[in-house]
Amino acid sequence: MKSATYQSLSEKKKQGHKSFAVLIDPDKVNHSILDELTELSVSAKVDYLLVGGSLVISNHLDDCVQHIKKQCDIPVILFPGSPSQISKYADALLYLSLISGRNPELLIGQHVVSAPFVRQSGLEIMSTGYIVIDGGAPTTVSYISNAAPVPADKSEIAMCTAMAGEMLGMKLIYMDAGSGAKRPISEHMIEAVAKHISLPLIVGGGISDPEKAYRNCKAGADVIVVGNAIEKDSTLIKEMSAAIHSIPVRTT
Repeated sequence: MKSATYQSLSEKKKQGHKSFAVLIDPDKVNHSILDELTELSVSAKVDYLLVGGSLVISNHLDDCVQHIKKQCDIPVILFPGSPSQISKYADALLYLSLISGRNPELLIGQHVVSAPFVRQSGLEIMSTGYIVIDGGAPTTVSYISNAAPVPADKSEIAMCTAMAGEMLGMKLIYMDAGSGAKRPISEHMIEAVAKHISLPLIVGGGISDPEKAYRNCKAGADVIVVGNAIEKDSTLIKEMSAAIHSIPVRTT
C-alpha cells in the first residue's frame, strides 16, 4: 500500500518542520484560477494542496485534480465531504472519521459503503480523526453531519477525543473550525491536543492572517490549512507560507 505522503508528514513532524496546505474547493475554481493558485503555491513552496469541500456540486473533481497535477509536483491530497469525492488522479486521500460527533454514518457507516471504491482507486489512504470545533458560526459540515461541534472553550474534550482517535489507530488528527469560521481554534486548545498525541496534527478553519498561522504552529500544529482566506486574496499564499516555514526546524 502506498505511504509516501504519510511518510512525508511523519518525517516533517519528527524534524519539527511545519507544513502549509492550500485548500482548493472544486466548486469555486476554473482552469485560470487553478493556474494562478498553483503558480503562487510553487513559488511560495507550499507543502500540500488539499482538494475538496463539504458539497462539491460541480462534478469536475477529476478535471480539477488532473489540471493541478499538470501544473506542479506538489502532492495533492483529497479532503472529501462525502464518499463520492474520490479521484484516482490525486496522490492521497484523507479518510475522514468524524470522531467529535456521534453520527454513526460519519464515524463508520459511509466508510463501509465506500470502502470497495476507495480501495479500487489506488490512492494512498490516510485514516484521519476529524474533530470539528465551534468556530462561532454554523458550518456546512455541522449541518450535513447533524453533529454538534466541540465547544471552543472545552480543550479537554478536544484533547481526549484526539487521544481516543490515536489509540483507535488513526494516522492523523485534523481539527477544523470550518470554512469561514468567525473564531479560529485557540492556541490553548491546539497546545492541549498536541501535547497528548504523537500523530501529525492538522489545523484549519478561520485562519485569515500569517500571524495566526504562525501562532498555531508555535502552539503545536504540524500542518496549517487555509482555504477561505486565500479564495478572497490569493496573494496571502506567500505570506502564510513564509510565516509557517519560519518556525525553526530541529537540528538533533
